[in-house]
Amino acid sequence: MHNGVHTNRAQIILKTKHVLTDININTMLSFITWTADPAIFSIGSREIRWYGLAFAFGFLIGYKIVERMWKNEKLDTAWLDQLLIYTMIGTVVGARLGHCLLYAPQYYLSNPIEILKIWEGGLASHGGTLGIIIAIYFYSKKVSHKSMMWAFDKLVVPTGLVAAMIRLGNLMNHEIYGHVTDVPWGFRFIDNLHQWKMGAAPVFTAPSHPTQLYEALCYLITFALCMWLYFRKEAFKKEGLIFGIFMICVFASRFFIEFLKNDQEEFEASMLINMGQVLSIPFVLAGCWFVYRALQKKN
Repeated sequence: MHNGVHTNRAQIILKTKHVLTDININTMLSFITWTADPAIFSIGSREIRWYGLAFAFGFLIGYKIVERMWKNEKLDTAWLDQLLIYTMIGTVVGARLGHCLLYAPQYYLSNPIEILKIWEGGLASHGGTLGIIIAIYFYSKKVSHKSMMWAFDKLVVPTGLVAAMIRLGNLMNHEIYGHVTDVPWGFRFIDNLHQWKMGAAPVFTAPSHPTQLYEALCYLITFALCMWLYFRKEAFKKEGLIFGIFMICVFASRFFIEFLKNDQEEFEASMLINMGQVLSIPFVLAGCWFVYRALQKKN
C-alpha cells in the first residue's frame, strides 16, 4: 500500500517536472533575440548602414511611383526632377532638425556639429513632415505654380512606403522599440550596441514590443490605401483628399503606437502623453479638415 502511494507520488513529481520543463522551454522560446548588425559593411572608419540603404531605397521606389503619376497626368517632366530635389532636402533637413531641436535641444545647441551626423541616426517624422511642407511651399511658388495640395496629393502616395523603410532601418539599429512585453513576438535588442560592435559580449534588453514593425505595417497599409485612391479611384481630382487621408492614417497610428513605446528623452516621463503624441494631434486634426474640405468641393 505504502509502496503504491510512493510510486504514485514519484510519478506525479516526475510528470510535474516534465510540465515545468516544458513551460520553461516555451517561456524561453517566446521571444526573438535580435542580433542584426546595423552596418552592411565599412569603408575605413565610415559604416554603410541598413538605415541609410532603406532610406535611399524608399526614395528610389517613391520616385518611380511619382514618375508614373506624371505620365498618367501628362505633366511637365522638368517639374518632376525639381520635386525630387525639393522633397529630399525638405525631408532630411526637417527630420534631422526636428529630432535635434524637439527631443534634445540643449545637447545639439551646445554641440551643433553633431546635427550634421545624420548617419548616426536621429530623424523625427514630425520634423520631416514640416520640412516637406516648407519645401513644397517654395516648389509651388517657384516651379509648378500650382497649389500646394496639388503637389501633396501626389507626394504622399509613396511616402508611406518611405516611412516604412525608415522604421525597418530603426529595427536594424536596435532603436525606438517599445515597453517590456510577454507577447511571443517580443524582441530582445542589444542594449550595449556600441560596445558589442567593439567586441564586447551583447547585453540584451528584456523582450520588448517591436514598435518599429508595428509602425512599418501601418505605414505600408497607408501606402496601399493611397495607391488605391490615386490609381483606382482617381481621388486626386478632389484636391486634398489623398493628403488628408494620409495624415489621418499615419499620425493616428503613430499616436496609438506611442503608448507602447519607450520615451525617447527623460523629460517625457513627466508628460501625460509623450512628445510624439503631442505633435501627432495637430496633424490628425489637419487631415480631418482636408478630407472634409475635399469632399465638399466638386472635382
